[in-house]
Amino acid sequence: MAEDKSYYMTQEGKEKLEEELHYLKTEKRQEVVERIKIARGFGDLSENSEYDAAKDEQAFVESRISHVENMIRNAVIIENDTGNKNEVQLGKSVTFQEIPDGDEETYTIVGSAEADPFEGKISNESPMAKSLMGREVGEEVTVATPGGDIDVKIMKVE
Repeated sequence: MAEDKSYYMTQEGKEKLEEELHYLKTEKRQEVVERIKIARGFGDLSENSEYDAAKDEQAFVESRISHVENMIRNAVIIENDTGNKNEVQLGKSVTFQEIPDGDEETYTIVGSAEADPFEGKISNESPMAKSLMGREVGEEVTVATPGGDIDVKIMKVE
């Protein structure tokens, strides 16, 4: 599973992934091994649902470890102190308003590894971010979304 994809993220995002990796390797992996040991004690493995569930969880944990290691290995740290301060770029927060009379919304544009819309972080690969990237404060932009096109005005970039 040799992926060469770059994962754009903030230093904070990389640190969170490193913490998750540490947890998966030191705690979660051990918990799953213990579950497997206990499930083996229940008898015939061919009809042992606890054993099957524990083995499935083990496969998931090992897959996640591999994926997180790959993301860390191919991490590209976002430096947001370069270029035009009024231009929407990866790592910056952008406040926009839906035209004509929508509420203002603020999102930070991050790499897909860190995206969490509930925390105000959208992926640079999302339709909204793709439409806003490279634009400046005061510009009006049409964003193609699954629900239809929307027009927004960029109010602030930080």
